[in-house]
Amino acid sequence: MRYYLDTNMLVFILSNQKDCISREVDDIIFDFSNILYASSVAVNELILLYKIGKVELPDCKSAEGIIPKMKQYGIEIMYYNQYHLEKYIALDIAEGHKDMNDHAIIAQAIADKIPLVSSDTKFHCYTGQGLDFIFNRR
Repeated sequence: MRYYLDTNMLVFILSNQKDCISREVDDIIFDFSNILYASSVAVNELILLYKIGKVELPDCKSAEGIIPKMKQYGIEIMYYNQYHLEKYIALDIAEGHKDMNDHAIIAQAIADKIPLVSSDTKFHCYTGQGLDFIFNRR
């Protein structure tokens, strides 16, 4: 099975915060028959958070270490494209949810018909628009 990982999941995985990953999601991540993806939007967000000091990744000595670390966990980057942008344009934004990176990641998951794993409670609001959402209860 294929899964998209939201930025918060990338943080938990790459910083070895296993206590922030639910048992159900842990089973998904460490089932090596599954294919794990991260949107290029999520990777951009992670790199920015690392560079401004909001996220610490102990095994990464610099931002350049993030992508090789993702590869160690078997996480592939899926690049945002025009097809994803068309879904983004059609996406109805949930009230009070103003994060454009989240909207892009959600649109990409809907367009690609791949479940999205996140700890973000706002993502439930998009299941009626086709998002297959797996909530990581921390």
